[in-house]
Amino acid sequence: METKEIQKLIDFIAQSGLDEVNIETSELKIKVKRNATPTNAAPVAASVASAPAPVLAVPAAPTPAPAPAAAAPAESATNYITVKSPMIGTFYRASSPEAPTLVEVGDEIKPGKPVCIIEAMKLFNEIESEVSGRIVKVLVENATPVEFDQPLFLVEPI
Repeated sequence: METKEIQKLIDFIAQSGLDEVNIETSELKIKVKRNATPTNAAPVAASVASAPAPVLAVPAAPTPAPAPAAAAPAESATNYITVKSPMIGTFYRASSPEAPTLVEVGDEIKPGKPVCIIEAMKLFNEIESEVSGRIVKVLVENATPVEFDQPLFLVEPI
C-alpha cells in the first residue's frame, strides 16, 4: 500500500466519525485510532506495519471543529427539509464526469426525481428524492465519502 492510498484511507476515516479502525491482512496491518480530548479537536493517529518492516507512523490532519456541522442544523431549523444519505459510499452529483449534475441549487424536485449517485462497493446507486421542494443548498462536495444518514441537501418545501 502506497503512502497516497494510506492518506486517503486516513482522510476517509477522519470524516467518518469512527473512533478506531483496525485492518489486518497477511502483508499489512493498519490501526487508526482517534483520541478524544474534551478541550481540543480530536487528532487522528495512524501506524502502518508490514510483516518484515518497522512501524511507519503517518500523521493525519486533525478532524475539523464541529462548528460547520452546527451551522447546518441551525439552517434546517428554519423549515428546511434535509435529504440524507441512505447508505455509506462516495457521493457524486452526476451519473458520469461528462454528464451534467442531476440537481443544482434552485432546482425543483419531486418524489422519485434522482438527486445524486452514491457508489458503494463498485455499485452506482441512483438516489431519488422522497420530498417535494426547491434545492437550497448542497451540503456535500462531489466525489467525497458520505456516511449513512449524513445530510446531503437542504430543500425548501413548496
